[in-house]
Amino acid sequence: MAIEVRVFSDYICPFCYIGKGLLDMLAESYDLTVTWLGYELHPETPTQGLPMAEHFPGQDTTKMYDAIIARGAELGLHIKPAELLSNSRLALEAAEYARDAGVFDAFHAEVFRLYFGQGLDLGRFRVLRQAAESCGLDIAVLRSGLENKLYANRLSAAREQAQRHELTGLPTFIVNNRYKIVGAQPLQTFQDLFDKLSGNGAEEGD
Repeated sequence: MAIEVRVFSDYICPFCYIGKGLLDMLAESYDLTVTWLGYELHPETPTQGLPMAEHFPGQDTTKMYDAIIARGAELGLHIKPAELLSNSRLALEAAEYARDAGVFDAFHAEVFRLYFGQGLDLGRFRVLRQAAESCGLDIAVLRSGLENKLYANRLSAAREQAQRHELTGLPTFIVNNRYKIVGAQPLQTFQDLFDKLSGNGAEEGD
């Protein structure tokens, strides 16, 4: 029986990228049905983005990434320190168009890669266009959808879902609509829960 996982995440969150790596690895051993839900972590970020030095004043943001880079490498992810905190709104909305077009997984992976692997600004349409073109999406339809805010209501709905689950951090994994794992926890944490669900089908509450 498939294990259903809903994940609240944002493309500017390095731990969400690690969470993706974890689920990709776990999918090799477990029957998972994964749904990613966009949650704008910093809606206050200006459209042009914000330098990390301003978002974390007085802190060495490069050093902050040391553990993140090492964790990502264990999962086959290339992560370099982000210099700009992007406004992720357009990226999250664009992902909904990719979902409708049946290429969400490919677009999802590419957006993470462009931000954490290449340091590109996700608030720029040209960057989203690059991700969309790699997935064969219709750029004119994407642009129109973003300009007309066709997918904004989905982000609002996802935020409402997150509030019902009392979300306290990203990523948040909701497993079989009953269990909640907050953050990119160690692989063993997921394995212990997935083994329990796969082995006897138990779905007791938290």
